[in-house]
Amino acid sequence: DALKVEAVETAWHSQRYALILLRDAAAVRAVTPDFRKLAAEGDVLTIVTAPGEDTDIVSRAFAPGAGIDEDPVTGSAHAVLVPWWAERLGRDTFSAFQASRRGGRLDCRLEGGQVILGGRCVTVIEGSFHL
Repeated sequence: DALKVEAVETAWHSQRYALILLRDAAAVRAVTPDFRKLAAEGDVLTIVTAPGEDTDIVSRAFAPGAGIDEDPVTGSAHAVLVPWWAERLGRDTFSAFQASRRGGRLDCRLEGGQVILGGRCVTVIEGSFHL
């Protein structure tokens, strides 16, 4: 209800990830969540995904319960998406695009139960802490 979408399929990951399959990439790009309703669900990463147009898959990730309305490019979301899509695609290597405003392309691989992600990165924050 908070996403205002018609899901093709839904899945729940035990680490508080909700995965919602939509019909196509256009439906993923068109999602306009009600962030207050999503935040009321608590600290859940909600991932919408579909087959891609110029990549194998497309996704977006929302976590307003953790203070992040939409994450631009989310490694942890792809750690959930890669095994899920590898099974559906019938292969362990594929391309992905996270369709946030900033957006990001990822190379995805499932190797021996591990998810390997690659792509171009930009440092957006640096820091240090003392233990």
